[in-house]
Amino acid sequence: QVQLVESGGGLVQPGGSLRLSCAASQSIFNIYRMGWYRQAPGKQRELVATITSGGSTNYADSVKDRFTISRDNAKNTVNLQMNSLKPEDTAVYSCNARRLDVSYTPDYWGLGTQVTVSS
Repeated sequence: QVQLVESGGGLVQPGGSLRLSCAASQSIFNIYRMGWYRQAPGKQRELVATITSGGSTNYADSVKDRFTISRDNAKNTVNLQMNSLKPEDTAVYSCNARRLDVSYTPDYWGLGTQVTVSS
């Protein structure tokens, strides 16, 4: 069973930066797609960014060119560098691990970390 723990959230002013980290309990990046999701008040959870075992990345249009997802395989960590933050980026950010190669396998989720962008 995979455990995911997010960290790095906090309060930041518009235009500022934060770096989120998702620590996995074991080495999984060779078989799991990792992703960051977020859910803002009154909104549905949305996909922010993903990175596959092969290193391919994908971003929501709203964060592309501002956010960067990366992996540190040696530390079993997935990071989300968030720059030029906007108030609309305020949300709970959750880490996700998903198998893409087999069916009927559950996703793993962290509990989330709060990001608040406000002056």
